[in-house]
Amino acid sequence: MPAKGQVALPVVVPKSVHVSASTRRARVAVFGIFGVNGFLFAMWVVHIPSIERRTDISHATLGSLLLVLAAGAIVGMQASGPLSDRYGSDRLVNISGSLLAVALLGPALSTHMVTLGLSLFAFGMFNGSLDVSMNSQAVDVERTYMRPIMSAFHALFSVGGVIGSLVGAATLATDIPIVVSMGGSALLGLAAVALCRPYLLDVSNTLDGPQQATPEVGHGRFSARVLALGALAFALLLSEGVANDWSTLQVKEHLGASDGTAALAFGFFAATMTVGRFCADRVSGRFGPVAVVRYGNLIAAAGMLLVFVSDWLPLTLAGWAAFGLGLSGSVPQIFSSAGNLGSGAAATNMSRVVGMGYVGFLAGPAVIGWSSHFLSLTTAMVVPLVLTSIAAAAAGVVRPRDAATRKAG
Repeated sequence: MPAKGQVALPVVVPKSVHVSASTRRARVAVFGIFGVNGFLFAMWVVHIPSIERRTDISHATLGSLLLVLAAGAIVGMQASGPLSDRYGSDRLVNISGSLLAVALLGPALSTHMVTLGLSLFAFGMFNGSLDVSMNSQAVDVERTYMRPIMSAFHALFSVGGVIGSLVGAATLATDIPIVVSMGGSALLGLAAVALCRPYLLDVSNTLDGPQQATPEVGHGRFSARVLALGALAFALLLSEGVANDWSTLQVKEHLGASDGTAALAFGFFAATMTVGRFCADRVSGRFGPVAVVRYGNLIAAAGMLLVFVSDWLPLTLAGWAAFGLGLSGSVPQIFSSAGNLGSGAAATNMSRVVGMGYVGFLAGPAVIGWSSHFLSLTTAMVVPLVLTSIAAAAAGVVRPRDAATRKAG
């Protein structure tokens, strides 16, 4: 048993160590849940213009309703943590995933601002709940594997998002009614969650003895370590949000590129982030999570510096690609560290860190938008440049407490 105040994290072990068939099935099931989450959320995103027209609302009203979605997500995240700790993340994954699939129908059926607002709050709440519970389940599976596998789960979310975007684009191009396309996606989501559910881990039956840890959260308080991890998640998800919303416009404004050419900036960023997430687990297993965060953010900062100084399109695109590659592995390491802070409040810790990160993800685009009233978009990119540089310096926050059992990087 670890001494008081220490935390046992997954141990880097040789690949020859046996992993049970049930654990392998659990890993595949969690892959499926992450993919379904990405798919369902992408189906909502690609239909936003259609839903805006259907409900006859302005861009400004839509922006306000997106804040309602965000509020619902934060509520769902904070509720899901304690519930997962009490009843098990496997149960919360099943419930949240099923309800999220059903909630996808809400925006599709909405014909008024009020009904759309209520639908988006519900959709956001179940999405936030699934976000926390599936990451908690992923930490449980990673712990039984005793080697890093967290980044690959996040890569599957990206893959699900790409599939959802392609499916959504195809249904829109063929004029399939939105109720049909989103209704079919909801049924597909329900079926996928039901298929994965039997193979998720029941932590009470799989994790005990030396893998237990002393909880770092008690009486509803944030520990210093949770706050530190949350601050790091805030900074990095803020940077990711900036890239998602402003990379294309930055290239268009700064270089005068066409819409199609400017869109390559986000394409390069998203592609390298997905590839990086598939590779980050091996890097973490060999060099430790601190190395992933430290050197990854140095790469991200270098990429953003290229974006900041470049007047040449290929170099700018290379900068956005490096930014995505550098960011790709950091957030999974943060979530894994949060989920391993304590056995008694693991999901609660996770909900707090994820919640703080989500606030950053929402704040990033807003910060750049406000800055663009006074600065060019390229100049405003100093914000993610500074944040990724700070994250590289603060990478030690994710170091496992039980340094004797896992490389610290």
